[in-house]
Amino acid sequence: MTETEASADFVQSLARGLAVIRAFDAENPELSLSDVARRADMPRAAARRFLRTLETLGYVSSDGRVFRLTPRVLELGFSYLSALSLPEIVQPHLERLSRDVDESVSAAVLDGPDIVYIARVPTRRIMSVRITIGTRFPAYATSMGRVLLAGLPESERDAAVEASTLTRLTERTVTDPAAITDELARVREQGWSLVDGELEQGLRSVAAPLHSRTGAVVAALNVSTSATRDSVEHLIEAYVPPLLEAARAIDAELRLV
Repeated sequence: MTETEASADFVQSLARGLAVIRAFDAENPELSLSDVARRADMPRAAARRFLRTLETLGYVSSDGRVFRLTPRVLELGFSYLSALSLPEIVQPHLERLSRDVDESVSAAVLDGPDIVYIARVPTRRIMSVRITIGTRFPAYATSMGRVLLAGLPESERDAAVEASTLTRLTERTVTDPAAITDELARVREQGWSLVDGELEQGLRSVAAPLHSRTGAVVAALNVSTSATRDSVEHLIEAYVPPLLEAARAIDAELRLV
């Protein structure tokens, strides 16, 4: 018996009930009574009592031969997910994406004409300005800004472009309102954005939108790299697929919040 189990406050029956739930997984979605007893390391009689209790509560269903979890078990994790902030939900996915592509990745939200960084995993210094949580950049000249602007209703999108001070930050920066509006329409259609040297010379990035349960774009995710390391073609081929995969995984969690 562990120190925790020896504590007077430790409820062994609750621990064993959770062990029964954990006996089910992606490889074992359906289990017999004997399987549950073996995987939860308890006698068959105890496993039967826990399974019948969980069945009565609606967390387990049975056809008389095998048992399976019901969607109601999602309630057990819903409170946890609901309490998480957007950065807390995004951060583990950023870390995984950064490992996969070996580049700096970030997440940002829209605040008026700017993006504001809410999470980041840097791998190397790729900008002259140090990016930290809370760093702001003009949305019109960034990949994350463009997917965020593209996700707005048309009237709000046009108003945001009009409210932006369209400064030429580099020789590549697009500052014509009509051209920006056309680009936002293209970004909305393809589902991601590529910006090449418009915010800072030599900086390339791709971004994808993140959606709430209602489908509204609430944040953006990006991968940034240097023009000296990656061509535009390689950026699209190597980084866009894992970027979109990470965005879909985050969206799946955001739908539960």
